[in-house]
Amino acid sequence: MSRNYTNEELSKMLYQALKSQEPIDAISEIDNEATVEDAYNIQLLNVKRALEDGEIVSGKKIGLTSKGMQELLGITEPDYGHLYKSTEVKNGGTIDMNTGIRPKVEGEVAFVLKEDLNGPEVTLEDVYKATDYICASIEIVDSRIKDWKIKLVDTIADNGSSSLYILGDKKVKLDDVSLPDIEMTLYKNGEVVNSGTGKEVLGNPAVSVAWLANKLLEYGITLKKGEVILSGAFTASPEAFKDDVFECVFSQLGNVKVEFK
Repeated sequence: MSRNYTNEELSKMLYQALKSQEPIDAISEIDNEATVEDAYNIQLLNVKRALEDGEIVSGKKIGLTSKGMQELLGITEPDYGHLYKSTEVKNGGTIDMNTGIRPKVEGEVAFVLKEDLNGPEVTLEDVYKATDYICASIEIVDSRIKDWKIKLVDTIADNGSSSLYILGDKKVKLDDVSLPDIEMTLYKNGEVVNSGTGKEVLGNPAVSVAWLANKLLEYGITLKKGEVILSGAFTASPEAFKDDVFECVFSQLGNVKVEFK
């Protein structure tokens, strides 16, 4: 069956939505023939546009790492998106609500690489060897799709619903922690919203990074030395509203905090 739109046309719609902060209908509704492969192609077309507009890739983010989210979307593996230097917010910093549509907050472990990671067959041991340090992080996810009514194709095409990220100040070597046992508590305006452990992220957040390195081989992409890898959310993602303050408190990794204005 012929498709209603080309990947190029769909990517332009999403890029315009990103620039204008005006959400669009779901890609999966606009073109119900679009596949996961098409969605990654759309994402990469917009990465190319972003680079042409002067953005600098600072890393990658991994999403859909929990069993619950995978079951909800009927999938068996995570997805990923690209991070840009311009999307990093300082720890303790402020986010203008006008720069997003319907932001949500996730607590994650961030990996910072000291070596390239190139698939295939990247192992857990390879990830440990290539990691310079890990730190606490908050990822702000957002959707350029109206009302977050997304399917897998939609979030992949929309850069993994990526928006902004914040890194904690404490740098920790992997040998000094047990990743599955790291605990995280997410506070909203001083009250506990939810909590979880590293086990929620594919059993171990480093497994998530290994998956990404191997997945990227399909697109000729390598994880580069110095890149930040957000490995996946420990818990569900509460929505942020004006004047909200979020803080993620991690065992061993310290705290990371952001405010919405």
